[in-house]
Amino acid sequence: MTLREILSDIHALEEDLLDFERKYGVRSETFYAAYVIGEEPEDDTWMLDFGEWASITAHGSPGRPNTGMKSSGSKGKDRALQD
Repeated sequence: MTLREILSDIHALEEDLLDFERKYGVRSETFYAAYVIGEEPEDDTWMLDFGEWASITAHGSPGRPNTGMKSSGSKGKDRALQD
């Protein structure tokens, strides 16, 4: 996988997060905090979206803060890409 393909995947995930945020009117970080404590969606038809949204949020996107995983310090990784 090339760097260009990786960046394309990251951008696609970020766009997916933005789509969910716009659709449901809540930030991903806020949604995920409620999701992990077991809050259920207002409408049962949202379940599939919420599962996908939680999965994307939990696994994180390097360009966005992540409530699902602790940061391992990406500065060193960024520096390696610049070399």
